[in-house]
Amino acid sequence: MSWPADLEALREELVEVTRKLYERGLSSGTSGNTSARLPHMPDKVLIKASGRSFGEVEKKDFLLVNLDGEVLEGEGKPSKEIRFHLGIYRVRPEINAVVHGHSPYATAYATAFGELPVVTAAAEMGLHRVAVVDFAPPGSEELARLVVEAFRESGVKAAVLSKHGFVTVGENIRKAYYLADVLEDNARVACILKSLKG
Repeated sequence: MSWPADLEALREELVEVTRKLYERGLSSGTSGNTSARLPHMPDKVLIKASGRSFGEVEKKDFLLVNLDGEVLEGEGKPSKEIRFHLGIYRVRPEINAVVHGHSPYATAYATAFGELPVVTAAAEMGLHRVAVVDFAPPGSEELARLVVEAFRESGVKAAVLSKHGFVTVGENIRKAYYLADVLEDNARVACILKSLKG
């Protein structure tokens, strides 16, 4: 089958943004995953293959799948978190990109306190509020169900997974990345405020 020309352009953008996430410390090792819908084929998604480091991804590391998770192009296995990526796309048709990383401040704060308050002006404007998802084993159907449920509400743009990491969404991969950066900065400030207040 012949795929649209913008498929390769989207792959290049995913490589660039995914590497930036690694450089910003928003994920480590081979953990985390990014995905994006094809602009003119919303039932097709590029998602990072399992076992690839954010810092070393290449275009071949993004597999083309449909919303049922069937691999249409590429070699390897899709990320083990493919269930919640595809689930978010199903319940939120306006979302075209999903970022899942393992950032330290957001994960630590939500795990310790069961919430993540919005404390910076940038977070107030971009995130409004942050959902917190109870712990479930990574890659499990239970985790996917909990994450998708958190994003079922149309206003939710970010969620922190207890003991695990975060998920941000956007109309494109760059906006999902920017929100991930804002989320972690907000969490860092929240941690500092907590320590200052005692």
